[in-house]
Amino acid sequence: MSDPETMRDWSVERLHQDHGQALRVAQMHYDSETDHQRLLVFENPTFGRILTLDGVVQVTEADNFIYHEMLTHVPILAHGAAKRVLIVGGGDGGMAREVLKHDSIEQVTMVEIDAGVVDFSKKYLAAISDGAFDDLRLDLVINDGAVFMKQNADVYDVIIIDSTDPVGPGEVLFTDHFYGHAKARLAEGGILVTQNGVPFLQGDELTGTMRAFKTLFSDYSCYLASIPTYAGGPMAFGWGSDSNARHVDLTTLEARFKAAGISTDYYTPEVHRGAFALPPFVARLIP
Repeated sequence: MSDPETMRDWSVERLHQDHGQALRVAQMHYDSETDHQRLLVFENPTFGRILTLDGVVQVTEADNFIYHEMLTHVPILAHGAAKRVLIVGGGDGGMAREVLKHDSIEQVTMVEIDAGVVDFSKKYLAAISDGAFDDLRLDLVINDGAVFMKQNADVYDVIIIDSTDPVGPGEVLFTDHFYGHAKARLAEGGILVTQNGVPFLQGDELTGTMRAFKTLFSDYSCYLASIPTYAGGPMAFGWGSDSNARHVDLTTLEARFKAAGISTDYYTPEVHRGAFALPPFVARLIP
């Protein structure tokens, strides 16, 4: 793979200073630059269609279910009575797809900074949104997530920060000010969950978010899931709430999951509970 001729057919991600990954490009479907970033959609024999932004893998057809199920069903079923959900990011529609599986959800607001991501996702990654953009409960807002969070006065039961890594347009979504504005948008008993990278390679990212959550919430932590194309070990999802929802018992989760009647490929109530069991190297990153 070190041969330059061979590497022409590979997409090489260099998100981390000392680690990278390469994915074979069997067919290029889309290659364009928007006002904010460069978007590629290509076909890989194992992972299906893959979206990269500035060379960094964002989503794949094959393994996106893990990420999307864990950032949606965990807070929604832990809450138990969520009606209104806010998604910041998520332009591919996968997060909305999973949230909208819950008939109990009455309204979903999705704030995406880049209209181009939504437009081409509908065309080139339609399997990921799976009709979510046509659901009447979805309100799509094209705006900077940080600006929306600061100016909007609505409140939500669950807020999901489906951000890119803290570089470029996604950087502002990892600041103390942003998290403070997000908490102000939570209804009583509300839950905020965030994408916080791979702790083994991005420990500072998790620590920074947890330090902010410590000042904002009475209960804060993270939970884990392993997603093949987010290389470097399990991914961390930040959790902040002033409720006791993180500690909901297995029997209650099982009853809520059964009542929801949803189909999943990764999430189960047992996985939900186990995801909060942190290995020491992750627990030490939480102040």
